[in-house]
Amino acid sequence: MSTVRGEQAHADHDTRFFGQPWALTHIFGVEMWERFSFYGMQGILLIYMYYSVARGGLGIDQGVATGIVGAYGGTVYLSTILGAWVADRLLGSERVLFYSAWVIMAGHIALALLPNLWGLGVGLVLVAVGSGGLKANATAVVGTLYSPTDVRRDAGFSLFYLGINLGAFLGPIITGALQSSIGFHWGFGAAAVGMALGLLQYSIGRRQLPDSARVVANPLAADRRLLVIGIGVAGLIVVAALVLTGVIRADNLAGVVILVTLVAAVAYFIVIISSRQIEPDARSRVISFIPLFVVNVGFWSLYQQQFTVLTIYSDQRLDRNILGFEMPVSWVNSINPIFVIILSGVFAAIWTKLGSRAPSAPVKFALGAMVMGAAFLLFLPWANGPAHSTPLLAIVLILLVFTVAELFISPPGLSVTTKLAPAQFHTQMVALYFLSVALGTAIAGWLAQFYDPTDEVPYFTILGGIAIVIGVALLLCVKPVLALMKGVR
Repeated sequence: MSTVRGEQAHADHDTRFFGQPWALTHIFGVEMWERFSFYGMQGILLIYMYYSVARGGLGIDQGVATGIVGAYGGTVYLSTILGAWVADRLLGSERVLFYSAWVIMAGHIALALLPNLWGLGVGLVLVAVGSGGLKANATAVVGTLYSPTDVRRDAGFSLFYLGINLGAFLGPIITGALQSSIGFHWGFGAAAVGMALGLLQYSIGRRQLPDSARVVANPLAADRRLLVIGIGVAGLIVVAALVLTGVIRADNLAGVVILVTLVAAVAYFIVIISSRQIEPDARSRVISFIPLFVVNVGFWSLYQQQFTVLTIYSDQRLDRNILGFEMPVSWVNSINPIFVIILSGVFAAIWTKLGSRAPSAPVKFALGAMVMGAAFLLFLPWANGPAHSTPLLAIVLILLVFTVAELFISPPGLSVTTKLAPAQFHTQMVALYFLSVALGTAIAGWLAQFYDPTDEVPYFTILGGIAIVIGVALLLCVKPVLALMKGVR
């Protein structure tokens, strides 16, 4: 204990990284390169699946391909729950982060080197599981660098968030340039190299992290480990059997992930709400999270279409010609991170300035859903036009609105979740938040099968309208939801 306090005292006086502890550079670096590889790969993933073999792709049906992307994205967020559990019960956050980085790199190598569907299947499974483990624990490790009274904590997390968006910006730029010039597998290879660079830096510097980053918060009893391993192996056997017998197929994968996530979310809510360990006020706060959960699912089911419908749109409907140079499809995915970097500080300043007059969490969620719906309606002026006729500036404007919607709902989301969580179920409530993102992401892939580039008006009108209606409904229910929140805003 005295050693931990000594490390913390040293960290409190360490200002070598823009006023932050030097150890932050190692987490900043591995997270930046992980996001580089993640978004770089995702920027070219969909077109790799539905492009013909002659164009270097796999020739998968476009609707099936979008479902796979959605299922993959949903599995990433489902894996955060597994990553958090392994950290809390078996290995500690720092070790899970380190091993997850290796798994991610192996996944990108599989996409780059293994042929055809084998590379796709092995690569996506490894990247999804690894990304979930790293995402679940990187934030926790950053938190161990600061004492509870260290005023630099928020600034440190802001710097960490900057690294995430730098990686998200650079990844699609590099992989897209390689894909369009020399082939998809070179783009996947670049993602693998990026993750390798992050892993190399982190491997050198991970010893500088405090011992508290390696603490196993709630160790699993030794006599239960064999049982857990048995359950895990049995689960893998069941999944393999369902795949081999054709119950789980590429064309229904998104639906399977949606069903699994929905069942898990309902089970979590029932367990927490029915628990005798929590007081009536705490139970009321959990119930108040249900409408926020629903709206969050609706938001992410539209927002995550950046990697499904917007990719198809960029490929088939967008004029990507800039002074005679045809911009790679994936470069569109680098627009949103630029706006996040610019606007996140603006939003933080606004909320700080408003203080207690800032909108409550339900109002922010409602506005986020409504703005997201408006972003989909902004596609309508260019709907059903000739191929490659939508101006690039139009997509830039639409993605600006995407970002505004994101900043209304995403940063406050996890914050209000932790405020509403009963002390006995803090981790489970965070898991519920990630389940809402997983569910929305899988739905984004499932919905994309209904998108028709030759008849876009129904798709954008219906989904945009539904999101606005969901937001308005929550806005009308703000008072009763706040009453259930029992003093939390």
